[in-house]
Amino acid sequence: MPSRTRMLVSGAAVLGAALAGILVNAAPSAAAVTGPCDLYASGGTPCVAAHSTTRALYGAYTGALYQVKRNSDGATTTIAPLSAGGVANAAAQDSFCANTTCLITVIYDQSGRGNHLTQAPPGGFQGPDVGGKDNLASATGAPVTVGGHKAYGVWISPGTGYRNNNTNGIATGDQPEGMYAIFDGTHSNGGCCFDYGNAETNSLDTGNGHMEALYFGTSTGWGTGAGSGPWIMADLENGLFSGYNAGNNSGDPTITHRFLTATLKGGPNQWSIRGGNAQSGGLSTFYSGVRPNKSGYNPMHKEGAIILGIGGDNSISAQGTFYEGVMTSGYPSDATENAVQANITAAGYATTSLTSGPALTVGSSVSLRATTACCTGRYLAHSGTSVATQAVTSSSSATVKGQATFIVRAGLANSGCVSFESKDTAGSYLRHSNFQLYLNANDNSAVFKQDATFCPQAGLNGQGNALRSFNYPTRYIRHYNNTGYIASQGGVHTFDATGLFADDVSWVVGAGWS
Repeated sequence: MPSRTRMLVSGAAVLGAALAGILVNAAPSAAAVTGPCDLYASGGTPCVAAHSTTRALYGAYTGALYQVKRNSDGATTTIAPLSAGGVANAAAQDSFCANTTCLITVIYDQSGRGNHLTQAPPGGFQGPDVGGKDNLASATGAPVTVGGHKAYGVWISPGTGYRNNNTNGIATGDQPEGMYAIFDGTHSNGGCCFDYGNAETNSLDTGNGHMEALYFGTSTGWGTGAGSGPWIMADLENGLFSGYNAGNNSGDPTITHRFLTATLKGGPNQWSIRGGNAQSGGLSTFYSGVRPNKSGYNPMHKEGAIILGIGGDNSISAQGTFYEGVMTSGYPSDATENAVQANITAAGYATTSLTSGPALTVGSSVSLRATTACCTGRYLAHSGTSVATQAVTSSSSATVKGQATFIVRAGLANSGCVSFESKDTAGSYLRHSNFQLYLNANDNSAVFKQDATFCPQAGLNGQGNALRSFNYPTRYIRHYNNTGYIASQGGVHTFDATGLFADDVSWVVGAGWS
């Protein structure tokens, strides 16, 4: 491996000011003065694609950021910034999606080139949706604040993906390009492939060097970095590269910032990956050097499609969260990227509550009563490992009451949400597997912890809580023919049926029977 180059940037805001010819304010309102794409343009490498559901990426941009679809009636609306160059109008989305669920259907390109991202079609791997398309992301799965204003990112669960195979101005062949993205550094897995960037235009693997996309995750099938991951790597097709060649680059560190800036740029026989904390500080260089020496990577054979959340051949087993990202024409200088990083940290990304509706007290003993008219005397309960609703009254046996009682625990995967431990089977939790609910013993795996974590929301029918899956936020705990599932309104399964959905996923959380 070439020697590691690591540069911690100080004074990035000053560099950005000199480069852009304007003052980059250090306050959160800086994003309203200038945007990342203004800085790239000033550096001679303009954006040719600019995607964000959280904010405008040009200081003067007032157009649509993204489109959401309401599942109750199929209506759509676009979400724009609150002001020129500002943060997304999350209140407009919340109003439009009240008492139902919404999906992100389009992520608009702010560059003016029309490189919008929409539901990915099938490719080398079929998608899970009707017709083989990929799933769409929940519009509310990744709430954050930017500069103190609420906004929503794009939570990618396995099976979810966006793509544009017919782009304008994206690099092809060995042409130079750059890109950055802001990811959630705590949300990843080892699946292939959580990517953002340049890919094949036919959704198939067409050979080495036909991609150039940012990857974030813990996959060890091709390249690795230091520690156990996750890592920022480059997906160049048939290889995730952390450095010169497939294999380990000890200069590419495990990186887990809650808000993570990742950059990738490539040109004739040169490329670079950099990263840093999107809330503070500068960028570090994890690799900068020549192309891999394997056939196909020098020169490159980029095709110019854009992907988000998937691999070039529509590989759909990865997960991650995306907030904003751009692609440029030309190879950006480090100074330009440093200025963009200063703009990002000034934007003021921060976490916010993942829950709403009546609060659930950790440590309390609770029962979950159905609110559908047919079933208001039925409670979510287990019988062995099976989970369904059953009738429970004051005269029910102690066994039945115990099966319908759970202890609220801090979420195993995220303490901002909750998990439900069985009162009568200590150490066993409600969890989903293949979208059906079970009661299983906690094996302490990352998958189990995610499957057993739910984020309470205000009940969709106005009663109690809707319990949204943490790792599949389009899905909520639902009773359907009395059986417990995590269901998506209008999804592909029978238990995703739209009829009575709001009622079936709304639960009154009361004192435990046992």
